[in-house]
Amino acid sequence: MTVTVFSPAKINLYLAVTGRRPDGFHDLVSVAAPLDFGDELKVELNGGRGMAGGFTLECDHPEVPVDGGNLVLKAARAFAAATGWPDRLPGGAPGGVHFQLTKRVPMGAGLGGGSSNAVAALQALNTLSGELLSGGELAVMAAKIGSDCAMFLHGMPVVMRGRGEQLTALPESAALRLRGQRVLLFKPGFGISTPWAYGGMAADAPRHYLPAPAAEQKLAAWMDTTAPLSRLLFNNMEGVAFEKYIALPVLLGKLSAQFGVGARMSGSGSACFALLDDAAGAFAPEVVTQMIKLIRECWGESVFVQEARLV
Repeated sequence: MTVTVFSPAKINLYLAVTGRRPDGFHDLVSVAAPLDFGDELKVELNGGRGMAGGFTLECDHPEVPVDGGNLVLKAARAFAAATGWPDRLPGGAPGGVHFQLTKRVPMGAGLGGGSSNAVAALQALNTLSGELLSGGELAVMAAKIGSDCAMFLHGMPVVMRGRGEQLTALPESAALRLRGQRVLLFKPGFGISTPWAYGGMAADAPRHYLPAPAAEQKLAAWMDTTAPLSRLLFNNMEGVAFEKYIALPVLLGKLSAQFGVGARMSGSGSACFALLDDAAGAFAPEVVTQMIKLIRECWGESVFVQEARLV
């Protein structure tokens, strides 16, 4: 009656925001990849709390909200509305569900932690209920919860289009260049508001948006060749973020100059990543240690740093 689900972080290796839609969302073309680093969600049926049809959430991180605004509970309510589960368990026991979230992915980072948690909740509830929903039905539900939620159902790199809900698999040759790639994640002590970042792009559209044909052309140019992964890296959300948060481009410039590493901001930030494996070969542990030292010198000792691999 208990399920534990891994809830991975993601990075956007390629992110081209192409314009604002009539519904207020933004269209994009992106290559997003899940990581082998993330949160853990334990889901307990009833949980001894006697809440018929109710959902409760606890988290080991004090800054994570555990009220109705958390995407885990939003996903649970959507699942219950679609399936009627849980109401009451066999034998008449109350059908409440308790979620216990172990948080490792920093908030306000552009690493998809909240969206991944929501999908983990859907997967766990579907398992506990006896697979009431098909994979396709889960994908539709996930897309309604958040624009980048559906990608976490795939467990592999995907191309995201539309507002993020239109997914296609990468060609196998391109996927092979991503699989197992080492990355170094690092995030300063501040986050960046996603609505603020998109609003800044919309305020100066000609300067910040990349038209869809150009975005597709840039992506195809990488997929149709054997170019290293570093050639794929792109994020036009950096323009708005870098103008306000100067610490981001300063550090990325230093990492590139001193170590020749490909580095970018992920999503709307503030987390960034650097490639540790590429055509030039792997970065030795002592080199990674030097990179981390530079990151801490620039952003302080409290900076979040984590090595991971693309799944």
